Order: sequence, then C-alpha cells, then structure tokens
Amino acid sequence: MTTGAQTPLSPARPRRSRLRTFLPLGVAAWLVLEIWLLTLVAGATSGLVVFLVLLAGLVLGSVVIKRAGRRAFRKLSEALQQQQSGVMPDAARPGSEGNGLMMLGGLLLMIPGLVSDAVGLLLLLPPVQKAVSRSAERTFERKLREARPGTLGGAFQQARMRQPDGKVVQGEVIRDEPGDAPQPPRPPLTH
Repeated sequence: MTTGAQTPLSPARPRRSRLRTFLPLGVAAWLVLEIWLLTLVAGATSGLVVFLVLLAGLVLGSVVIKRAGRRAFRKLSEALQQQQSGVMPDAARPGSEGNGLMMLGGLLLMIPGLVSDAVGLLLLLPPVQKAVSRSAERTFERKLREARPGTLGGAFQQARMRQPDGKVVQGEVIRDEPGDAPQPPRPPLTH
C-alpha cells in the first residue's frame, strides 16, 4: 500500500579515503608475509632458531625502548632545569633527532616477525632516522599549508603562530552578535 509520498533519496555516501581502503589490505598482506617467512625459516633451519630470533627481537626491542625513554626523560629534565634557572631551553640542537623513531624501531623489533625486525633495525640507524624525520616534517608542513580554515590543520596553523618577541598576550574573544544587548565591561584577566 502506498500513500503517494515519494520515498526520500538516500544522500550520497562520502567517498572513502585511500588510507581507509588500503590499510586493512596492507596489514593483512603484511601478516601473511610475516607468517610465510617464519615458516620458510623454520623449514630451512628449525623451530628453535625461529624461537631464538623472535626472543632476541623482543629483548633487543625492549632495551631500545627503555634507552630511548630514559634519554627522552633526561632531555625533559634538563629543559625544565634550564627553564627554572631562567635560561631558555635549546629548542632543537643540530644533529639531535627525537626519540620517537627510535621507540618505533624498538616496537617493531618487539613485534614477532622478520620483516618488522628488519624495518625496526633500519629505523635504529641515524641516517635513516634523519631521512625519515625530514620526510615526515616536509609532509606535515605541506598538509598544514593545504589545510582549510576551520579544520584541525587550521587549528595547528593558529597554534604555531608566534610573536617576534616571543611574548604571549592573554585575552578573551568576545563576539558581539547582531541584536544582542550591550554588556557591561568585564573585569581584567588575572593569573
């Protein structure tokens, strides 16, 4: 039975991003490759060798993550001590890359598999860390330049703006809407 009313057309579904389409396929292919390589190595040698390789990756990865975490904590402590003594901490020392890539390398070493171990070992090499860091920074900067106002990228763009003298001015944004009654002056902001 129909009432004569037209059925509403469903709105067009937004197009899926490439990342959402191919990421699950990539993860599945990576898992299949890891399992295949482990069975290949186990068939060529023995199960004990595969177990020892996986155990060595786990131990080495945990040592790398622990070392990178201690180094990051030491840098944070030094920066806080410099700031408390009135000296501005060094923003970025030349040749001093972050610990994020070292931690990622350690995490990849801890994940069972030969491909993840190889990539994790590559990320521990300083030239590879510098190249990946520069590439990620360029990509991030490009994405920020392409960001439209009102997006998360726009918020990052606003947060990155600095005054030449480095001072921060506290303030409050007051938006007067048409038709609103005038408001009395507000008290000044305090710390």
